[in-house]
Amino acid sequence: MAENNTEVTKVAINDIGTEEDFIKAVDSTIKNFDDGDLVEGTVVKIDHDEVLVDIGYKTEGVIPSRELSIKKDVDPDEVVEVGDQIEALVVTKEDKEGRLILSKKRAQYERAWGDIEKIKDADGVVEGTVIEAVKGGLIVDIGLRGFLPASLVEMRRVRDLSPYIGQKIKAKILELDKNRNNVVLSRRQYLEETQSEVRETFLSQLKKGQIREGVVSSIVNFGAFVDLGGVDGLIHVSELSWKHIDHPSEVVKVGDKVTVEVLDVDLDRERISLSLKATQEDPWQRFARTHVPGQIVKGKVTKIVQFGVFISVEDGIEGLVHISELANRHVENPETVVKPGETVFVKVIDVDLDRRRISLSLKQANDSVDPASEDFDPALYGMPAEYDEQGNYKYPEGFDPETNEWIAGFEKQREEWESQYAAAHDLWEEHKEFVAKELENAAESAAADGQGPKEEKPVEETSNYSSANVSTGTLADSDQLAALRDQLLGK
Repeated sequence: MAENNTEVTKVAINDIGTEEDFIKAVDSTIKNFDDGDLVEGTVVKIDHDEVLVDIGYKTEGVIPSRELSIKKDVDPDEVVEVGDQIEALVVTKEDKEGRLILSKKRAQYERAWGDIEKIKDADGVVEGTVIEAVKGGLIVDIGLRGFLPASLVEMRRVRDLSPYIGQKIKAKILELDKNRNNVVLSRRQYLEETQSEVRETFLSQLKKGQIREGVVSSIVNFGAFVDLGGVDGLIHVSELSWKHIDHPSEVVKVGDKVTVEVLDVDLDRERISLSLKATQEDPWQRFARTHVPGQIVKGKVTKIVQFGVFISVEDGIEGLVHISELANRHVENPETVVKPGETVFVKVIDVDLDRRRISLSLKQANDSVDPASEDFDPALYGMPAEYDEQGNYKYPEGFDPETNEWIAGFEKQREEWESQYAAAHDLWEEHKEFVAKELENAAESAAADGQGPKEEKPVEETSNYSSANVSTGTLADSDQLAALRDQLLGK
């Protein structure tokens, strides 16, 4: 058998040199760094409490979850993904367990400090996301934790800071101290600078008497601030409502859309005075428009004085029953007739809109109704009624007096008329019950005093609204309308 002299082919050539040369070559591929250095690497693994990063070192670096972000208690999966290229700071090359410990948060912090210092020197603006609401202000992520005091969040102090969490905001840097890790921001200063020109233009266009739309931005004890579109105006508490209120929150709340009237614009002090009630109908004017002398209204006794009784007839509106109009007898003390808080029926005697005074009568209201009678005049109890120049009643639109029926297509008018009629009828029924009870109480009082019942004299009704004295064609004595009333009442 022939000898096989085939030579083995070399697959590698040692062109490095000695073993010492080889070790040096391997070491040259490993990055050299010290504690505190910034390094770059690739995320290779993510666990619930740490992230592994390949930075080209002999071992992979470890970033504990607390060193991932300036936010507290973050989920590593929400911060990085496998394959991400990130920058980290070397905390220690080898801890007691032999691990290379890195910090993404501190790298971001170091990098941000340089940028923040440049912005501060240039009097620039920083932008970041609000990540926390803490005592006294907000924490803003600007690459590091910037503190924004509550008093510097808006042009005025904000009580509830929670809505700002998650918002991106811009601010100026007030204080910067790296040794104390202290960064103080001011969004108010940024707003003042950026809005100054806009505010000046807006104020110059704002005129007294203008009607504007706005949103309630904050509420204080003395009123409510309204954002008119980047510029705030104040509604003083006295201009919020026609009635007396103790606190603005009784009328508006933050976020409400309101229509206001401009009362005054102070360009020097950059202050805007607004009124909410000026855009609403004066309740006194409304009362004067919807009530005429002779009508019966229900009210509540609010105050008793020596010369009479004040009655609240509508929210924020009081009228006076003079002591002479309390009863048919002589009254020395009004409290012998009514008590505070008592509900009564009174007749409107006069409405003086200019002086904002209403004269009322309790005795005329009681004398104007017979509890046993079925003679009902809706106009006497507030139902709108119109008459022509001859004093004839003008029938509601859609009602045919010849057929005593409503015309098809006027269902809405009929529904409104019937609703008004029913409301007036209910008030009349209440009034009759009230008068019946008053008569019963008077009889019991007379019996207790040992007095016999007095002979009743017929009462002469002087009101133009009395069903006994209404002229021909009024609602009370119209046969056709009487039939309509019967139809409504189910008779």
